[in-house]
Amino acid sequence: MLRNFQRSEDSMKQYSRAMITDPNSSQRFIADSIFIRMLVKSLRNPHSFYYPYDSIETVSRIYAPDSSFRIFSWQFNRDDSYFRQRGAIQMRTTDGLLKLFPLLDMSEFTEAPQDSVRTATNWVGAIYYGMVMKTFNDKKYYTLLGFDDNNAKSTRKWIEVLTFNGAGQPRFGGPYFALQSAKQPMANQNARFCLEYKKEGKARLNYDAEMDMIVYDHLVSEDNTPDKKYTLVPDGDYEGFKWDNGRWNHIDKVFDFKLKDGEAPMPEPLKDDAGNSNEEKLRQQSEKNRQKNNPVKPAPAKPVTKPLSRQPKDEAEP
Repeated sequence: MLRNFQRSEDSMKQYSRAMITDPNSSQRFIADSIFIRMLVKSLRNPHSFYYPYDSIETVSRIYAPDSSFRIFSWQFNRDDSYFRQRGAIQMRTTDGLLKLFPLLDMSEFTEAPQDSVRTATNWVGAIYYGMVMKTFNDKKYYTLLGFDDNNAKSTRKWIEVLTFNGAGQPRFGGPYFALQSAKQPMANQNARFCLEYKKEGKARLNYDAEMDMIVYDHLVSEDNTPDKKYTLVPDGDYEGFKWDNGRWNHIDKVFDFKLKDGEAPMPEPLKDDAGNSNEEKLRQQSEKNRQKNNPVKPAPAKPVTKPLSRQPKDEAEP
């Protein structure tokens, strides 16, 4: 059975690369369609949940922290202005048979994707790169962190809560976000949270396990037009969300300070403002570089021989 999985994975790899890298959009679409059919066929093999498919590098695979399911997700782009996501949820089953929920990206048919609870058939697409499990009143809530290239001007990152109803059907979103800030003192609730920013902005959004918070970049407009999401870039501050009583509560300012220009950690300069070299610092730095590149190994210990006894090899020996 393992060989069957390996063979199918090897066959899928070429299509998984082509659906992302082929220069022709029609060929990318064909590769995407073939890959989907091959993946579903492979997943129909008994106990496929336990096969990782980890050599398929263009497809995200994240597991629930309790190992009850996993999500496959990836992206199809027709051109620089059209990006859509593909995905599927595979449930772990006791008999090893396939239980799969295909995810259909319908985000292009709504202007307000933050405002609605979604099912697998009208999913707001994302490539998922993180999952956080929380519990409240004995129910499990799986918070998903996702990436969406969106369009030529802006990128989106999503936070949304995945739950399963009594029939075991997935539900995306719900009243799990309480947003408030100095500019918005009254809390309001959204089905999901979207961080949209300038294409080159490189805003961060991740779960910090040590802080037990979702932390993300605070954004400001480059030209004082905050309604135009493609002008938003990080400014060095951070906002976040903290789970409490069954919802993510907004933290307006995660840290009480931010670095100003010139305050970032910098190596000690080897020249003064006039461009003159500090010979002693240069010598010290050269010695550090030499030791780093040519570390001195300890000499091997001299073997000690005992009658009828074999000595272990010294750990310092090459």
